[in-house]
Amino acid sequence: MAKKYFADIVINKEKLSTGEPIFVAHCISLGIASQGKTTEEAMRNIKEAIALCLEEQPDKYEALEPTETFFSVVEISKHAKAAGIVR
Repeated sequence: MAKKYFADIVINKEKLSTGEPIFVAHCISLGIASQGKTTEEAMRNIKEAIALCLEEQPDKYEALEPTETFFSVVEISKHAKAAGIVR
């Protein structure tokens, strides 16, 4: 059986300078990104980018070893003082 590897992907909705929405897919494990007009297109593009990255740098597979993953959402206040970011 082939060894399995896993990449952490985060997709953010952003806006181009024209105001047009775009979805940016970030592969946290490899430090690469791609984009698309839809989340599906962004996922297809990041998978292609991952494949190209690993083809050129096979040693990067080590970064995709299964690990314990944590996900969290943090509430951030618009005001720095309320968020505790005062120095």
